[in-house]
Amino acid sequence: MFFLRGIAVSFSIGVIVYACFSVVVALAWRAFRLDAHQYSVRFSADLLFALRLAPAFISGAVMLMLAVPSFLWLEPRAVVEPMGPAPVVLCICGLAAVLWGAWHAASALRSALRTVASWSQTASVISSEPVGASSSVPILLSSSSLPALAAAGIVKPTVWLSQAAQYLLNERELRSALRHEMVHVRRKDNLRKLILHFVAFPGMAELESAWREATEMAADDAAVSNSAEALDLAAAVIKLSRLAPLNPPAELTMALVHSPTASVNARVERLISWNELQRQPPASYPRASALCAAGAVALSFVAAYTHLLILTHAATEMLVR
Repeated sequence: MFFLRGIAVSFSIGVIVYACFSVVVALAWRAFRLDAHQYSVRFSADLLFALRLAPAFISGAVMLMLAVPSFLWLEPRAVVEPMGPAPVVLCICGLAAVLWGAWHAASALRSALRTVASWSQTASVISSEPVGASSSVPILLSSSSLPALAAAGIVKPTVWLSQAAQYLLNERELRSALRHEMVHVRRKDNLRKLILHFVAFPGMAELESAWREATEMAADDAAVSNSAEALDLAAAVIKLSRLAPLNPPAELTMALVHSPTASVNARVERLISWNELQRQPPASYPRASALCAAGAVALSFVAAYTHLLILTHAATEMLVR
């Protein structure tokens, strides 16, 4: 009974923290978007992804580092006191959210595997691209109904090219487009998509859409090294945007063109006006500032840990009653 109470109380605290921080992130992330022009799109994409995961990370940390230790350390084992309905309801909500997230992620993964399997029926390997020091990603040509060009897979990624795209693009345009997809593979963007499915929460769709747009622009920037390559990639995006697939791309794939028209237009405009500044890494001061802030928070947490445990236990006592 003692451990069941501990599970209920810990999950209750985790659910409250997760919901509160999710609401804060959903309302406050737009403030970053106002200043995003100061940083590279790669930094923007990484920061948006971190913001999206922050509620889950913080709630898990609070639950494992504060709620559970405070209960085990300060809750008397011999005393049997009644537990109100609030922690039971919150615990059920927390478990339901975890199970729903797992089902949501599993459904997206199953759909992606089924879609890729259908592509494979008429596919053939035409080349491969190196990724890392000792591995490569196969490039497959398929006549199935698939996006013109897309990266699929998490553990064993592949890049898929339709026969229509191969016909439309010249050699330079195709090389630039393939480099774009390889950036998605190296950044493991399909894995990031799967994680976002697991932590799905109402009201986060706009933030996730902004992350996808920033990710596409970051891949555009990383795929080109001069204005000629940027124009080639812009031409590829324009041509492939006219190839509307019969079926929408699977969730866990990164198609070269799958965004709304406004987003595609913004990417093309950036590529046409490409300059060397877009390839420069973000300034070092945001990372240094973040490390300093993280160190200060960690030291403060360690110094106040005992007091935080006491406060957490007091809060759980109020919740139980």
